[in-house]
Amino acid sequence: MKNIINRKILASCSKVKERDLTAYSLGGLMYTPAHNDKVAEFLTAKKYQHLRSLALCLEDAIADGSEEEAVKQLKTTFSELKKNVHDGRILKDDLPYIFIRVKYPEQISKVLEETDDDGILSGFIFPKFDMSNARAYLEEITKASERTGRVLYAMPIIESRAVSDLRSRVTTLLTLKDVIDSYRDIIVNIRIGGNDFCSRFGVRRSINDTIYDIAAVNAVISDIVNVFAEDYVISAPVWDYFEGSDRNDTSWAEGLRKEMHMDILNGLVGKTAIHPSQLPVIDELLAVSPEDYKDACELLNWKDTALAVAKGTAGNRMNELAVHRNWAGRILIRAAVYGIKETERITDIA
Repeated sequence: MKNIINRKILASCSKVKERDLTAYSLGGLMYTPAHNDKVAEFLTAKKYQHLRSLALCLEDAIADGSEEEAVKQLKTTFSELKKNVHDGRILKDDLPYIFIRVKYPEQISKVLEETDDDGILSGFIFPKFDMSNARAYLEEITKASERTGRVLYAMPIIESRAVSDLRSRVTTLLTLKDVIDSYRDIIVNIRIGGNDFCSRFGVRRSINDTIYDIAAVNAVISDIVNVFAEDYVISAPVWDYFEGSDRNDTSWAEGLRKEMHMDILNGLVGKTAIHPSQLPVIDELLAVSPEDYKDACELLNWKDTALAVAKGTAGNRMNELAVHRNWAGRILIRAAVYGIKETERITDIA
């Protein structure tokens, strides 16, 4: 999935950096424990058509005391994938972006020492990223990139108490931004640990609510967007609900669509996924509407030399070059990666 990009659509954009294109291409980042011994099997079989990115978790999904076993399974997983690529059972470019979510900074070098990934690994995810570990994480991944001879991307997860606490939030976010900016070219995504923030406040959204309905968490997300969105792609928190035994019950999908509408409205791109049934819905919502696509093209190919404002292609909204050009660039990247929606919404989520 990761290389299915319409480069013709991107021709209207100014040169898009590979990091930024990757950031927009992650879709639903699906988590699975590093213990999972079926990873190479389902990736080689291309079992999940909409799987664009995968996180192999060494943190919350791993019980205390089982790190050695989990790292050993990672070694086996990458060995099997490497062999399957070598034997022609799958092309390397047909694999999703694969990230490892580590538990602490030094684990990065430990994993690389044990694992020969042959260029299959895309990078590392840093949980509970704050000033207690930020520099260590970023220094470790820089060393890892030097050791492997290629860029390994970093995805910090902002989810710590220093951010949820109003008294320290702004200072923490601004300080983190200063640190991250020194490593900008390898930061592929800023992720938000929505459930960690909910846990701090002792709340949980129902299937009929969005995370934006929780006022305290909404405020945290808003501040993260305010600090980081101008320079980085920010991914939205996980949606807790997915397809159950009753295939006719699609309330989980309607809830996901409702929340992703708010994600996109607030400038977030992509989402953490916890179940394969969520992936096609996430892709569906990240595709752009025909109206947005046409307006974005008009804005990025502006012909009028006298006016910098005009009616949109549907004739019911105003396009202003100075105001909407940045939006237009992001729309075209999404269109290149996820496509342009049909007139009717996709309803098949099987």
